[in-house]
Amino acid sequence: MAISDNIRGALFMMGSMTAFTLNDVCMKSLSGDVPLFQALMLRSVPVMLFLGFMAWRSGGLRAQFARKDQLLIAVRSVAELGSAYFFISALYHMPIADVTAILQALPLTVTLAGALFLGEAVGWKRLLAILVGFIGVILILQPPFLFGDDGGFSVYSIYVLLAVACVTIRDLCARRISSSVPSMTIALAAAFGVFLIGGVGSLTEQWTPLSATSAMWLGGASFFVIGGYVFSVSAMRFGEIGFVAPFRYTSLIVALLLGLIVFGDWPDEVTLLGSAIVVATGLFTLYRERVAAKRRGKAVRQR
Repeated sequence: MAISDNIRGALFMMGSMTAFTLNDVCMKSLSGDVPLFQALMLRSVPVMLFLGFMAWRSGGLRAQFARKDQLLIAVRSVAELGSAYFFISALYHMPIADVTAILQALPLTVTLAGALFLGEAVGWKRLLAILVGFIGVILILQPPFLFGDDGGFSVYSIYVLLAVACVTIRDLCARRISSSVPSMTIALAAAFGVFLIGGVGSLTEQWTPLSATSAMWLGGASFFVIGGYVFSVSAMRFGEIGFVAPFRYTSLIVALLLGLIVFGDWPDEVTLLGSAIVVATGLFTLYRERVAAKRRGKAVRQR
């Protein structure tokens, strides 16, 4: 039985989100044993080696890029290292499902930022969905001014929001980079940035000798990050983006299951409700974007 490109792309996206979430489990398992910056630096080494080899194979290390692309790659790399720091810091101190649930707001934030900063057209239906989605984020965060001291809010909840902001900037930059710039080159620059912040930050920490268990978790994190990137690139090369993108929410399902199995964590009812709202509005936003893209394509063909 032949598999369509859309189904193949969806499977790759599910594999990508599963791999990235498994990386998160490995990194969270290091909390308390390996300092944050040391873990970031050590994880980055095999990732850089792999991406550097792939960039070399594709000719991306020898290519000359326009000044605009160089600036966008630099800004994207800074945003990438910011997101890595804030996300993993939060992951060290929060349940993995809660962190992942907040990250599901990304389709909403990217859509809103695209309208505000790139002039992309966003109708009132998508704007309403974004507003409702942010209400879902508030339910996940459970800030004390609404829920009192019994909520799950902490400074690391703010860290997740900062990670979302950084990833939003990263994705906006990616939209503006010329298609002639190889994906592996962009990813390598970001990985090098994370390696640098890990190296500089590790100078402020007391390095910890790696136990066999910690080395295993670090190896797993590097392996799954590489796998997540390879699968994500493959996902974008098969099928329609509008069909493939909703399968990003696989990460929340995997995070819920692994959070329960590995760490014994399960979100409370309010967090689950907020997660459901964020996912529902994100799916609606992606659907409306797909409808809008079809309308633009039809208008172009009729000219």
